[in-house]
Amino acid sequence: MPLIIIIVVALLIYVMFTYNSMIKLRNQVKEAWSDIDVQLKRRYNLIPNIVETVKGYAAHEEAVFTKVTEARANAINATSKKDQSAAENMLSGALKSLFAVAENYPELKANENFMQLQNELVDTEDKIQSARRFYNSITRDFNTKIQQFPSSLIAQAFSFKPEEFFEIEEAKERENVEVSFNKEGTRQAEAKKEEPTEKK
Repeated sequence: MPLIIIIVVALLIYVMFTYNSMIKLRNQVKEAWSDIDVQLKRRYNLIPNIVETVKGYAAHEEAVFTKVTEARANAINATSKKDQSAAENMLSGALKSLFAVAENYPELKANENFMQLQNELVDTEDKIQSARRFYNSITRDFNTKIQQFPSSLIAQAFSFKPEEFFEIEEAKERENVEVSFNKEGTRQAEAKKEEPTEKK
């Protein structure tokens, strides 16, 4: 009889410990996502100011401005982490096109306000990448915890679900942007992806 009691108590302690560790990891996932969300909102707030500054020197580049504005709206309205990832990558591509246009206006590049906004955007994107890596690390730990046996039994009993990873391109992985001129002399920013190298 005492042996059965010891086993039951040990099982209860294991369940309690495992449950609490899952709760802790899930809260860390939420907190990490909140950090990403703060930086994404900061990025969204910077973009309209950057667009307006570029417009002051390249008002005829309406297609580029529209692309950035639409990509920003899609990112803001994304409802899942998967959709958010896709929208953020589209927004990054649109911004690359915008800055490719800016490269053709020396006065714009030398504009103090533009340089400050550009630096703030770079700083924000660095923080997004840092927060993303931390979020994905915590998410991996949480998902592993609820999928491994026997803790998976407890996860199922208490309805713990895997969290989605947040995948956006690193700066070095982003598209290379080429700036070309059409017959009318209007600059067009075209994104050209690097061809993947073959693995040996």
